[in-house]
Amino acid sequence: MLHIIATPIGNLGDLSPRAIEAFKNAAVIACEDTRRTWQLLTHFAIPRPPEMFSYRQGNEERITEKVLADLAAGKEVALCSDGGYPAISDPGYRLVRTCAQQNVPYEVIPGASAVNVALIMSGLSTSSFTFRGFPPRGPGALRNWFAEDADREHTLICYESPFRIGATLEAALDVLGDREAAVCIELTKLHERVSRGYLSDLVNEYKDAKVKGEVALVIAGNNPKFRRPVE
Repeated sequence: MLHIIATPIGNLGDLSPRAIEAFKNAAVIACEDTRRTWQLLTHFAIPRPPEMFSYRQGNEERITEKVLADLAAGKEVALCSDGGYPAISDPGYRLVRTCAQQNVPYEVIPGASAVNVALIMSGLSTSSFTFRGFPPRGPGALRNWFAEDADREHTLICYESPFRIGATLEAALDVLGDREAAVCIELTKLHERVSRGYLSDLVNEYKDAKVKGEVALVIAGNNPKFRRPVE
């Protein structure tokens, strides 16, 4: 069986006992970065499996075939990324999709997710939300990307590079208007930081800021109660 394992996004204490057991029983581990995964295994005194190799963008097609062969040979295979869920803005979709199409058994072992943590930490509506991964880099494409959700009432969540968060906030303000949002940095880690406010406030805060670490951006939906009052 293929075991799809969510790993900690920061705090190692978030790795579940079920995930630890799956790693211990795996004959094969396909992971995003073998060095990061080996550090995780070492922390929990999990022996290195007979096979451990990188499964990343660029080698997904080749490694998918190898994993399928390992599964056909009766091996227990664990799939993980550097943090969070495989296949959610990380490698893994191709393998999971192929297993589903070929009726190869697999399971998902839940764990930490920056999407859910950011949503709740933002203090914004959790009744409905959309996660859209990483936004495009080009200014025009970025504006069009936000415009697709401009009239919708759901909360919007995305990931962003610390080097582009200022420009992304400016584009969001320009397209969506001055609505509530939150910038979540280094979630569950030692230097976790969450900035909440209206987009115009956050633009001023991050316009020239040097941000370090992983960033999740949460923006309120199109609802008057989340817009800055007109004075």
